[in-house]
Amino acid sequence: MADKENKTVNFEKLKETVRVGVRMQDNVIDATPYFLEENKKQALGERRVGLGVMGLHDLLIYCETEYGSEEGNQLVDQVFETIAVTAYETSVELGKEKGSFPFLQGESEEDTNRLRKAFAETGYMKKMPEAIRESIVKDGIRNSHLLTVAPTGSTGTMVGVSTGLEPYFSFTYYRSGRLGKFIEVKADIVQEYLNKHPEADPNALPKWFISAMELSPEAHADVQCIIQRWIDSSISKTVNAPRGYTVQQVEKVYERLYKGGAKGGTVYVDGSRDSQVLTLKAEDNTFEEEDNQAQEEKKVVLVDTISPLRDTDVTIGSEVGNTCPVCRKGKVKEIGGCNTCTNCGSQLKCGL
Repeated sequence: MADKENKTVNFEKLKETVRVGVRMQDNVIDATPYFLEENKKQALGERRVGLGVMGLHDLLIYCETEYGSEEGNQLVDQVFETIAVTAYETSVELGKEKGSFPFLQGESEEDTNRLRKAFAETGYMKKMPEAIRESIVKDGIRNSHLLTVAPTGSTGTMVGVSTGLEPYFSFTYYRSGRLGKFIEVKADIVQEYLNKHPEADPNALPKWFISAMELSPEAHADVQCIIQRWIDSSISKTVNAPRGYTVQQVEKVYERLYKGGAKGGTVYVDGSRDSQVLTLKAEDNTFEEEDNQAQEEKKVVLVDTISPLRDTDVTIGSEVGNTCPVCRKGKVKEIGGCNTCTNCGSQLKCGL
């Protein structure tokens, strides 16, 4: 949806994509095989769909707008308002063509009118243009819910864009994987920018290349609340907080989310678990305090490339009970769902 040459959003393309997406998702409801009668009754009765986004941070970067800034929030608000209004316009048209979702239809015309008016008077619907609300009262609407924002962690990572509505965790980071702990990941959009601007310093990128950990928790929360205004279901968003964030500070973030209209929220304090999927440094996946600054640097290896020592009867490998193939000192134990070395903390095999 980014017009890269003009550094703007192609709103006409966005609208057309939303129209097609809503119609496609409505068709999916009828094409889906339902194994439980109760499930079928609910799905066909409310005809709920959930059109979402991914790559939002990429869009802002192409528009040279900083995620979490006042300018960025204004653009995000405009984008999601466009998505919401277009989705509801499309569902109203579908309602005229194929009928409203059954749960909006009463036993009599009077009941139906009452239900439609109640639907149009909900808090969310009051943000919609008056023409849409009037059309719903007059002709109904095809779907009870139309929008959400899913995490899209796997799909976003697969195609190389930011996931869901999240900013990039970092533009170079390490991801915990099945073959080993330290898999370095670099964002494609950075290389694209450097290719177009060979004079640019990769260590001093423009301000719109801001990462999740550089944003304040308050900025994370505000972006979520702005988007929630235009989303009729819940959304997936993590408020990233720095290591050492206190209980009282976390409480204030949740209060900010609540007062801002968010339906829910997740605050993740960096380092608050013994292991985490995303880290800025390979050695950050251990929760142990590094009091000894002269500690030997951990090696970055793929477990499958390590051959056992020939002159020992010690079993070296990634299974529980084996000797760690990285440091050759610790034993492998299951910690937090992962086969982890008790000495160097390497996650050698993960079931998550």
